[in-house]
Amino acid sequence: MEAFFNEIFDYNFHCNKTLIEECLALNTLPPKTMRLFSHILNAHHLWNARILNKPSEFEVWQEHDIKDWADIHYENQRSSFEIVSNADNFDRRIDYENTEGRLFTNTLQDILFHIINHSTNHRGQIAVDFRNNGANPIGSDYVYYKR
Repeated sequence: MEAFFNEIFDYNFHCNKTLIEECLALNTLPPKTMRLFSHILNAHHLWNARILNKPSEFEVWQEHDIKDWADIHYENQRSSFEIVSNADNFDRRIDYENTEGRLFTNTLQDILFHIINHSTNHRGQIAVDFRNNGANPIGSDYVYYKR
């Protein structure tokens, strides 16, 4: 299980890093892309914090300056790799409170997979936003990453 999560977090890191580079190269960043990518970073951070039972430094929809994206992304990745490396049981149940104050429990593996799936979903929305604003989206399909 550790190898699997290391692999998909590598993929996630690659896609987000590539997207950050593309966004930095644009003359004007679409506001929706700014909001969605900040949300990707915030949600990843928030889920890591829940797993580690620490307070989150960010709000779910807090927007970040694009110049800060790479640092936040790197820290999210570092924290996730630490979580995966130190996990002795991926079926361990994590109790957490969502952003609306409701209590939930999910397994560590469910949460880790959710982080990746959530990022993929919003990168798809960003790809549409790129197209709608005359920019070419990055290729982020997993199979292309593996080639």
